[in-house]
Amino acid sequence: MIARIWHGYTTSENADGYEKLLQSEILPDIERVHRHPAQLLRRNLPGQSEVEFITICYFENLDEVRAFAGDDYEQCVVPEKARQLLKRFDNRSQHYEVKHGLQP
Repeated sequence: MIARIWHGYTTSENADGYEKLLQSEILPDIERVHRHPAQLLRRNLPGQSEVEFITICYFENLDEVRAFAGDDYEQCVVPEKARQLLKRFDNRSQHYEVKHGLQP
Protein backbone atom coordinates (compact mmCIF):
# COMPACT_ATOMS: atom_id res chain seq x y z
CA MET A 1 0.00 0.00 0.00
CA ILE A 2 1.30 3.46 -0.96
CA ALA A 3 0.31 6.75 0.70
CA ARG A 4 0.54 9.80 -1.57
CA ILE A 5 0.87 13.02 0.43
CA TRP A 6 0.42 16.52 -0.97
CA HIS A 7 0.18 20.07 0.48
CA GLY A 8 -1.88 22.98 -0.80
CA TYR A 9 -2.35 26.45 0.66
CA THR A 10 -5.17 28.92 0.20
CA THR A 11 -6.37 32.17 1.69
CA SER A 12 -8.70 32.22 4.68
CA GLU A 13 -11.41 33.55 2.35
CA ASN A 14 -11.10 30.60 -0.06
CA ALA A 15 -10.52 27.86 2.51
CA ASP A 16 -14.15 26.76 3.00
CA GLY A 17 -14.80 26.71 -0.74
CA TYR A 18 -11.65 24.70 -1.40
CA GLU A 19 -12.52 22.21 1.34
CA LYS A 20 -16.02 21.80 -0.10
CA LEU A 21 -14.57 21.16 -3.58
CA LEU A 22 -12.20 18.53 -2.20
CA GLN A 23 -14.90 16.77 -0.18
CA SER A 24 -17.66 16.89 -2.76
CA GLU A 25 -15.79 16.23 -6.02
CA ILE A 26 -12.05 15.65 -6.08
CA LEU A 27 -11.47 13.16 -3.26
CA PRO A 28 -14.63 11.09 -3.91
CA ASP A 29 -13.54 10.68 -7.55
CA ILE A 30 -10.12 9.42 -6.47
CA GLU A 31 -11.67 7.10 -3.88
CA ARG A 32 -14.08 5.60 -6.44
CA VAL A 33 -11.33 4.79 -8.92
CA HIS A 34 -8.72 3.52 -6.45
CA ARG A 35 -11.10 1.94 -3.90
CA HIS A 36 -9.39 3.35 -0.81
CA PRO A 37 -10.45 6.21 1.46
CA ALA A 38 -8.57 9.49 1.21
CA GLN A 39 -7.77 11.71 4.16
CA LEU A 40 -8.03 15.49 4.31
CA LEU A 41 -6.22 17.57 6.93
CA ARG A 42 -6.68 21.31 7.46
CA ARG A 43 -5.02 23.91 9.67
CA ASN A 44 -4.92 27.68 9.92
CA LEU A 45 -1.33 28.84 9.81
CA PRO A 46 -0.56 30.91 12.91
CA GLY A 47 -0.03 34.63 12.28
CA GLN A 48 -0.98 34.32 8.60
CA SER A 49 -4.16 34.60 6.62
CA GLU A 50 -3.31 31.29 4.98
CA VAL A 51 -4.81 27.82 5.43
CA GLU A 52 -2.85 24.63 4.79
CA PHE A 53 -4.47 21.48 3.44
CA ILE A 54 -2.85 18.07 3.28
CA THR A 55 -4.34 15.25 1.27
CA ILE A 56 -3.36 11.64 1.78
CA CYS A 57 -4.53 9.27 -0.93
CA TYR A 58 -3.92 5.54 -0.85
CA PHE A 59 -2.98 3.29 -3.75
CA GLU A 60 -2.24 -0.43 -3.96
CA ASN A 61 1.19 0.12 -5.53
CA LEU A 62 3.26 2.52 -7.62
CA ASP A 63 1.69 1.22 -10.83
CA GLU A 64 -1.67 2.52 -9.56
CA VAL A 65 -0.05 5.84 -8.69
CA ARG A 66 1.38 6.04 -12.23
CA ALA A 67 -2.08 5.29 -13.65
CA PHE A 68 -3.38 8.27 -11.63
CA ALA A 69 -0.51 10.77 -12.08
CA GLY A 70 1.43 9.58 -15.13
CA ASP A 71 4.95 8.25 -15.59
CA ASP A 72 6.38 11.14 -13.56
CA TYR A 73 4.21 9.96 -10.68
CA GLU A 74 5.55 12.48 -8.15
CA GLN A 75 4.16 15.35 -10.26
CA CYS A 76 1.14 16.92 -8.58
CA VAL A 77 -2.35 16.48 -10.00
CA VAL A 78 -4.38 19.65 -9.38
CA PRO A 79 -7.61 20.19 -11.34
CA GLU A 80 -8.23 23.68 -12.72
CA LYS A 81 -11.15 24.27 -10.32
CA ALA A 82 -8.79 23.71 -7.40
CA ARG A 83 -6.01 25.86 -8.89
CA GLN A 84 -8.43 28.79 -8.97
CA LEU A 85 -8.89 28.55 -5.18
CA LEU A 86 -5.30 27.79 -4.18
CA LYS A 87 -2.69 30.41 -3.36
CA ARG A 88 0.22 27.98 -3.75
CA PHE A 89 0.87 24.24 -3.66
CA ASP A 90 3.54 21.57 -3.80
CA ASN A 91 4.52 20.73 -7.35
CA ARG A 92 5.61 17.28 -6.22
CA SER A 93 3.86 14.70 -4.04
CA GLN A 94 5.61 12.42 -1.59
CA HIS A 95 5.03 8.66 -1.54
CA TYR A 96 5.43 6.33 1.43
CA GLU A 97 4.94 2.63 1.98
CA VAL A 98 2.22 2.09 4.57
CA LYS A 99 3.70 -0.15 7.26
CA HIS A 100 0.93 -0.02 9.88
CA GLY A 101 -2.75 0.84 9.78
CA LEU A 102 -4.56 0.90 6.46
CA GLN A 103 -3.67 -2.26 4.57
CA PRO A 104 -5.00 -3.96 1.43
